[in-house]
Amino acid sequence: MPRANRYVLSGHVWHLTHRCHKQQFLLKFAKDRRAWVYWLYQARRRYGLCVLNYVVTSNHAHLLVKDMGHGEIARSMQLIAGRVAQQFNRRKSRKGAYWEDRYHATAVQADGHLARCMVYIDLNMVRAGVVEHPSDWVHAGYNEIQSLPERYRCIDVPAIAALLGFADADSLRDGLREWVDQALVEGSLERHPAWTESIAVGQREYLDAIGRELKTSHPGRMIEGERDFLFLREEPNAYLP
Repeated sequence: MPRANRYVLSGHVWHLTHRCHKQQFLLKFAKDRRAWVYWLYQARRRYGLCVLNYVVTSNHAHLLVKDMGHGEIARSMQLIAGRVAQQFNRRKSRKGAYWEDRYHATAVQADGHLARCMVYIDLNMVRAGVVEHPSDWVHAGYNEIQSLPERYRCIDVPAIAALLGFADADSLRDGLREWVDQALVEGSLERHPAWTESIAVGQREYLDAIGRELKTSHPGRMIEGERDFLFLREEPNAYLP
């Protein structure tokens, strides 16, 4: 499989997707998903990672972050991936790769597209047919926002509330629950590859700006999609979620 795109530009919101090696279900045990969340928490403490949302499934993880320009994303992903793999391989007396070699990064415009990305992440396990509602899957940012645990809190609630235009944590909690419930009623569960395969999602002006910020050119880079949902992508397709 070709290597995944991994552009990370300072100041942008990024939807990161990291899959287990050869799509194996190496995160099928709750203890390994808990370990992933624990090391995410440690990444926030150690490197100042600005976490906006996440979900860890049985064979991959989604992470929504804002890049603060200090190299915290790369260091955090190295920490999380390395420690989870080490713990699993040691426990199982296993050798070999645990993750695909690269995670994929998609820039998300911080407007209505960010709200849609939040819901897309929250509905991951519903889309997979594992649960009927995001609240039924423990290892996810949705439940953290709804309950705000005292310990091991990963999500930067003030940051995501401000980006989405909510006044406080309570407004964020209620608004996110309303968006998710509305999506469930409308049956908006389809998977869209733009969230996990493209370079960026947003309005045309935003995508043009992202293209200008990239230091490398690519002959297959193009803007696609419909008027209310555009995305910047490259050929060949580099990541399959």
